Amino acid sequence: MIKFSIFLSVGLGGFFGAILRFTISSWIQRLSGSLFPFGTLGVNILGSLIIGFLFLYFQYINLSLHQKAIFITGLLGALTTFSTFSWETLFMLQEGLWGKAITNIALNIFLCLGASFLGMVIFKKIYGV
Repeated sequence: MIKFSIFLSVGLGGFFGAILRFTISSWIQRLSGSLFPFGTLGVNILGSLIIGFLFLYFQYINLSLHQKAIFITGLLGALTTFSTFSWETLFMLQEGLWGKAITNIALNIFLCLGASFLGMVIFKKIYGV
C-alpha cells in the first residue's frame, strides 16, 4: 500500500512544478511573439533535459523514494505538459493548420528525446561515468 506521505511529496513537487511551468511557458511565449506554442515546447524540452540528468544523478546519489517523488513525479511531472501539447496540437488540426500541427508533434518528440539524452550526457561528463 502506498503511504500518504508519498502523495504529499508528489503534491509538494507538483505545486512548484506547476508554478514554474506557468512562469517559464508564459515567458517563452511572450519572447517568441508567435502564435505557435513555443512556451509549451520550451517547458517540455527543459523538463526532458532535467529528467535525463536527474535520472542518472539520483541513481548516483541514491535518493529516497520520497525525494524522487518530489522531483521526478511532482516537479517535473507538473513542469512538463503533455496534456497542453495534445490540446494545442488538436486545436491546430481542427483549424486545418496541418503543417503547424505536424511541426509541433515532431519538435516535441525529437527535441524532448534529444534533451533527455543530452541531460544524460551532461551527467556522464560531470561525474565521469
